[in-house]
Amino acid sequence: MSGQRFVYAYPRPMLTVDAVVFTQKEGRRHVLLIERKHEPYAGQWALPGGFVEMEETLSHAAARELEEETGLSNVPLSQFHTFGDPGRDPRGRSITVAYLGEADWRACAPKAADDAAAVQWFPLDALPPLAFDHQDIVEYAVKCKCRNEA
Repeated sequence: MSGQRFVYAYPRPMLTVDAVVFTQKEGRRHVLLIERKHEPYAGQWALPGGFVEMEETLSHAAARELEEETGLSNVPLSQFHTFGDPGRDPRGRSITVAYLGEADWRACAPKAADDAAAVQWFPLDALPPLAFDHQDIVEYAVKCKCRNEA
């Protein structure tokens, strides 16, 4: 399919992936966030994620973006929901496939790279304001995680 060009007379959405990675730290549940280096939302905290490339699977894109932005690899990720409300991304119509993972904060050392200015574990009960609809994604992931642990 490489080198082919398709032109359609109707608009197409952008496709992205986001990774919600949890850990248990100091008796509290934490989520891994990146500080965005570029617009939109430069300087704000967000989930690791980004655009799906034309020749890759969704799961590969999620793992790639997580590694590119945080340095974390080999984190088992499972797809848990798709978010696509109009207006969720100021760049245009965007649909994201969200992935859920768990990591041991003692066994990994996240490091900001690519388009992340910083990376940090945040307690779920003390999250900063999040870019895009990432607050909704985190809340949905918490509900999913609780249902899976029951």
